[in-house]
Amino acid sequence: MDKIVKKRIKQVLKGDQEAYGEIVEIYKNSVYQLCYRMLGNRHEAEDIAQEAFIRAYVNIKSFNQDLKFSTWLFRIATNLCIDRMRKKKPDYYLDAEVAGTEGLTMYSQINSDTPLPETEVESQELQETVHKEIQMLPEKYRSAIILKYIEDLSLNEISEILDLPLGTVKTRIHRGREALRQKLRYV
Repeated sequence: MDKIVKKRIKQVLKGDQEAYGEIVEIYKNSVYQLCYRMLGNRHEAEDIAQEAFIRAYVNIKSFNQDLKFSTWLFRIATNLCIDRMRKKKPDYYLDAEVAGTEGLTMYSQINSDTPLPETEVESQELQETVHKEIQMLPEKYRSAIILKYIEDLSLNEISEILDLPLGTVKTRIHRGREALRQKLRYV
């Protein structure tokens, strides 16, 4: 995958805009998911993901091709999300989608092979509770927790994305986990 992306980047640098479209296709879902998990709002996540790809395209000449493109792109997206979180006050939508369902009800997702509906609802409620508590963490812990446990990135990749020393990343993950543990203890 990295070889394909590096080849496409070289084509983009030569002026081939269609090659960048292929890069967008490769990373669009993962960048959107990262933004959605950080912002908790589908529309804002779409906007920020699109902005991340635009910024990456505009600044592609500054990309160091010895590094992974995905790490650079995730750093751009993460920084844009952090900027958005700093600029806005928390808002709550009564008509917001249930996380992870793409606008569908719980009953429309139940297959005949799945556990009982009560089990599914309890699991979904637990996921929503954990997601809400992650959203309530201070942004420095939130971004580290999301990148580590939801995006499943290595500590080195998180360090590169957040542009922080490895020790600081470990500390933020530890403290974020402890803060979550404390909050979820009373839920």
